[in-house]
Amino acid sequence: MGELTGLTVGDLDEAGLLAQFTAHLPAGPGTILGPGDDAAVIAAPDSRAAVSLDLLTEGSHFRRDWSTGFEIGVKSATANVADIVAMGARPTSLVVGLGLPLDLPASYLIDLAKGLAHVCEPAGIGVVGGDLIQAPQLLVAIAAYGDLGGRSPVLRSGARPGDVLAHVGALGQSAAGLALLKAGRRDSHPNLVNAHLQPICPLLSGHVIADAGATAMMDVSDGLLRDAARIATASAVGLEIDLTSEAIVEAKAPLASAGEVLEVDPLVWILGGGEDHGLIATFSPEAGLPPGFAQIGTVTTGAGITVTGGELPDGVAGWDHFGG
Repeated sequence: MGELTGLTVGDLDEAGLLAQFTAHLPAGPGTILGPGDDAAVIAAPDSRAAVSLDLLTEGSHFRRDWSTGFEIGVKSATANVADIVAMGARPTSLVVGLGLPLDLPASYLIDLAKGLAHVCEPAGIGVVGGDLIQAPQLLVAIAAYGDLGGRSPVLRSGARPGDVLAHVGALGQSAAGLALLKAGRRDSHPNLVNAHLQPICPLLSGHVIADAGATAMMDVSDGLLRDAARIATASAVGLEIDLTSEAIVEAKAPLASAGEVLEVDPLVWILGGGEDHGLIATFSPEAGLPPGFAQIGTVTTGAGITVTGGELPDGVAGWDHFGG
């Protein structure tokens, strides 16, 4: 990367940028034809594909004064991979579109590619193509594709009364990290800040969860309560979340110190914080839970979300792209 030192995106032409960027991207075993033609060609052994698209924009989803290019690459890939996993599929390919300011250091773009590869390469996910445009601020748009492996997709609408509500992954850590960054306390809890800048989906194949008998599932991107409510609405059921469940009690521990510093009840982050990219799913009580999952509640008759075992703290909202 030495030859790019001091250069910006505006110093290179499109062909040069693409050559530098794609050199760091994994192909993945499902790639038949990668970057270089008008479209990539990927294998679809199931004859169906799970497809998702996410947009991440500077100032809304990340800030360059907080995040390295590598961290933005990790975050962007994770957000998309988690959506595919949440369908019970195995992510196979990403297509990446980038809007690039002319003053963006070329090295920043290469680091972004390395962040994508950090998530994708170990899981056999190919980054197979995309597009670059000039833009006033950094924009990352990713379409993700996944293989269902002959299984039915796991929808939001399959939860049934009596099912167990379970979760895998971090709860509230990304939100706590964001709060620390906003408060100028980046160095006080680097593990939480890193959880916001580089979230990781805890499972990289939804097949494991589908095979365990998940009846409904979602990526927790907008907050536990908000996303659980989406399952409740789609399934026409109620969901009861137990604040005394072991998973939620344990989630408080790494947040306690930051909560004291910022005078925030950790439950605000656990219940309302997004972008941890853990997974919530419902299972028949006879099915048992796959590794890593822990029960946080139950599915009931009725509608909406009920919280038991304590009071809902003030300030729990979840994320809405248009309402804040």
